This record gives sequence, structure tokens and C-alpha cells, in this order.
Amino acid sequence: MAAVATNTILICAGGACISAGEESVKDAFKDELKKFALDTVVSVVETGCMGACNLGPLAVVYPEGVFYQKLTPDAARKIVREHILKGRVVEEYLYKGPEGEIKPQAQEELPFFTKQVKIATRNLGVIDPTDIDEYIGRDGYFALVKAVKEMTPEQVIEEIKASGLRGRGGAGFPTGLKWELGRKSKGDTKYIVCNADEGDPGAFMDRAILEGDPHTVIEGMVIGAYAIGASQGYIYVRAEYPLAIERLNIAIEKAREYGFLGKNILGSDFCFDIELRIGAGAFVCGEETALMASIEGERGQPRVKPPYPVQSGLWGKPTVINNVETFANIPPIILKGAKWFASIGTETSKGTKVFALAGKIRNTGLVEVPMGITLRELIFEIGGGIPGNKKFKAVQTGGPSGGCIPAEYLDTPVDYESLKELGTIMGSGGMVVMDEDDCMVDVAKFFLEFTVDESCGKCTPCREGTRVMLDILEKITNGEGTKEDLEKLKQLGEFISNSSLCGLGQTAPNPVLSTMRYFWDEYLAHVEEKRCPAKKCKALIRFVIDHDKCVGCTACAKVCPVNAITGEVRKPHTINDDECIRCGSCIEVCRFNAISKVSP
Repeated sequence: MAAVATNTILICAGGACISAGEESVKDAFKDELKKFALDTVVSVVETGCMGACNLGPLAVVYPEGVFYQKLTPDAARKIVREHILKGRVVEEYLYKGPEGEIKPQAQEELPFFTKQVKIATRNLGVIDPTDIDEYIGRDGYFALVKAVKEMTPEQVIEEIKASGLRGRGGAGFPTGLKWELGRKSKGDTKYIVCNADEGDPGAFMDRAILEGDPHTVIEGMVIGAYAIGASQGYIYVRAEYPLAIERLNIAIEKAREYGFLGKNILGSDFCFDIELRIGAGAFVCGEETALMASIEGERGQPRVKPPYPVQSGLWGKPTVINNVETFANIPPIILKGAKWFASIGTETSKGTKVFALAGKIRNTGLVEVPMGITLRELIFEIGGGIPGNKKFKAVQTGGPSGGCIPAEYLDTPVDYESLKELGTIMGSGGMVVMDEDDCMVDVAKFFLEFTVDESCGKCTPCREGTRVMLDILEKITNGEGTKEDLEKLKQLGEFISNSSLCGLGQTAPNPVLSTMRYFWDEYLAHVEEKRCPAKKCKALIRFVIDHDKCVGCTACAKVCPVNAITGEVRKPHTINDDECIRCGSCIEVCRFNAISKVSP
């Protein structure tokens, strides 16, 4: 039987799909194609993150562009037999909406993708990240040619300034202005650095770009180096990203081979090269001065500013530092022009932003949307809302350095200024959604535990102050807190924010201060009533068995790790509250909804 003219099967090889079994799906596609002698006419290509992480493993069959989700090896074999051989779309693996309805076949028509505008992530899920020719085929390195051949360094800087691009690493400093300062700084040796030390819980934007489109970061860095006059660049990437490191190494080698890195780039006098520096995973090394110390081989601790890196950075030389997403935006801006980029977004926040949606949300994954989109659109239209008919409670933006935004502000536009007014930050783009079952005091404690662990210890406010704040939160969640403790929390948070040396300490109190601002009633319930409204804090809840519902099946007693449940077969059971450790195993196995959590 003649095969349908299908050219390529693109398989998402992002982190989520790999962990969901992408490799076995890929092997099944290849084996089945070979079985029907189709392996010479149909290519199976691993690509970068397609974004819809909760639907993985994912694949798109071209030229039709049919988007398949939640694949297994058996599904791959069926798609080859039905779609590739017979031209029949396998509806079983098409995207299905919340009510189970089958959505359109094309990826761009799915609700998750319709409001997205892809600039930094334009090649993710489209090209083979290990093949430089595929990147060039998508206008890759065209911007570098234009910059080096047709523009002066000053013109490049003016174009970036006119675009309104702000640093996507969190602070939002104007990129063009930073490059201009770097250009004007005196020194024969200058450096440009890519900060790929992404450490926020729930954030994976930089990782996805590095794994799925490493050449766009390299091209952005080379253009930046040309603009500021740097001859050496470094990509500081954390060791926990082995696939990103592998693909970056391949991309750097290929860029050298093609003449986009090294001496006399594109036949000009411009010489520039890039080296990788592997970080050990210290969160503080996301702060630019700590990152530089680590590159220099020193302990990753922040330095007092000024002088700023553009004045005195690596080894005392002028250094420009931008993050992965910032560099990924550079080639399209140079190629399409500042006016095009500035036409997207808001007056003060131009372009798009990449976010990682995580937590209590139907559609988890990576999205790129215009600045100014509302939280409601992000969470309920793109993200699909809250699963299990639960109520939305809050969204944490900016990771452990950010704050929690309640439901009343869902119509807030997402831009730098609006989020700052709400007591949070854009950060690198992590968004963790919470529902009615989340305790906001416990959430604040979780993020503060992270920053306490990650504090470098150099300055006293961060080293000692955050630890005292955490002790108070633990006291509150253990049912031992007082109203005086709440006042201490506020005062400490404000003091630490105003007196810490670097951004880690300055923003560490944000999750606490923002939850106290918007969820004060929950804090009062913990200290005045010794009650956790969300029934999350173990010391403030009890597990009880409803004797009218319990049939004595013994399932709960069998799974209890501390034998706290007693009772005879076919008779109601009882939980010994003194022995119960509140693990929740009993609730998970009870088929009669006889066990519940209560907070006095």
C-alpha cells in the first residue's frame, strides 16, 4: 500500500515529555515506520518543548499538522498504521476539551495556543535543536548578518532601545540602556554573560529555550557582543540542566564551524567566542554579582553595588549580563525592527513574556503571551481554569521572590508596573496557581523555607532575619502563634527588604508580606482560633471517621503507617488522634467518603 505523503513526525523532547516516556514513543514510531519500509520517506525528529506539558508525550504529524497528545508506544504504532499508511486521523489521541469534546486538529487552533504570540519561543517545537541548518532555515543568524554587515554597534543599540525591550530576568531594566552603558564603559576588554541560572520553584522558561532553540541565545549574545565591543562571552547554566548543556555545546561548536563564532565573524574584524560555565545550583547565583563571582572561581556571594557590572564586572572589566529570554528576543527585533516589537504589549512593557504555568491549573506548561494580558486570561482561558471544580484562591508570580495575588485582582494586566503595585514582581516568569485547598500561611512558609536554605549568609538581615521569620511562621502553623507574632513578621519583613545586600534578601519577605496583605483573615484564624481554614496545617487539623458512613472495610487501617486506626471488620473504625500523623493515606483509600479533615 502506498504511503500518504507525510514528511515528518515532530516529537516533543522537552523535559516534561521526556519524563512522561517520550523516548519509548519515539522508538515505537521509528520501529513501526521501519516495519512498513517507511523510514526512508518519513522522518522522526525530536524537537523542543511544545508548551502543553500536561498533555505529553506530544507529537505533530506533518504536512497535515495534526497534534497528538498523551501518547504511548501503542499509540505511536497505531498512528503509523492508520494516519501514515491510510491517511486516517486517529481521533483517540487528539486534544480533548474539559468536557471531553474533541478539539480541532491543528496545534495553533487549540485553546492553549490561540492567544499566544511566540517570539522568544518561536522555534520551540518546530525545529531540531541540534541541527543548525534548521535554525538557519527559520531565518536564523540573518539578524547577525544584518547587524554586522549593515549596522554600526551604535545603531544596534538604538534599535534595541527603541524596541522597549526590558530584561526578562526579573528586574525589567531596559536592555538597550544597559548595552549603551556597556558600550560607553572604558576598557579594552569587555564581557557579555548569559544568566541561565534559573532556580525559581515552578520555573522552566530558560531551560525550555536552551533545550529547544540554543542558537537563538547564541545569536542574541553575538549581536550583543558586537554592540558593546565584547570579545568573550559566558553562558552560566546550572548543572541540573544536562540536556540544555548538551545542546548548547553542540550549538556552540556548530556556530564556530559556520563562522558565527570565533575570529573575523562573517569576514569582519569582529571576533567573539562563548564558553559555558556550569553552576552548582545555588539560587543566589542568579543574582548578577554572585554569578560573576562564581564564573571567576570564587564562592557565589553578592557584591556591594555600585560599581555595577557594566562598570566593573568580571575580573574588574565592563560586563553586560542578560538572561536567556532577553537574548532570545534580540534576533527578531534586529530582523523585523524595533517598531514591530514595540507594537506588542503595553506602553511601558513592550513585547511578550514567557510564563511557566504550574500548580492547581488544568493546562500546565510553557506559554508566551503579549505583555498586558490579564491574569484571568492566562489562568482561565489559556490555562483552562482550576481542576476538580475547585475555587481559584491565588497565583504566585515571581517565584520565592514574588508575591501571591488573590482572586479580586484577576483582571489585572500582567506587566512590570501592575504587578509591582500588587506587592509582587514579574520575576523570570514562574506562575504557581493555588486553589481553595491551599493554606496561604503554609504557602508563605514554603517559599521562605526555600530562601532560608538558599541564602548565602553574607549579610545579617538575610541570614538571620529570614530564619527568625521562618521560626515565627512555624510557630503560627503549629498553633502556637500570637497577634504579637504577626506584628513582628511585618516589621521583620519590611526591615529585611530595606537592608539586605542583594535581591535575594530584598525580596525574600514578599511571599509573607503579600499573603498577610491579602489573606489577613487566615493569619488571624491561625493565631486567634488555632484553626487552619484550608485544613492544611497538620498541627491544627484532625482526621475523623463518620460512623454512619464507615462500613468497616479495614482499608484505612491497613494503610495507616502508625496503626492509629482501630476497629473490627464490618464495624465502624476510630482514629486515635494522639497517634495520627495526619498523612492522609486513610482518606485516599476510603471508598465511602467516611473520613474527613476537620479544623477546630
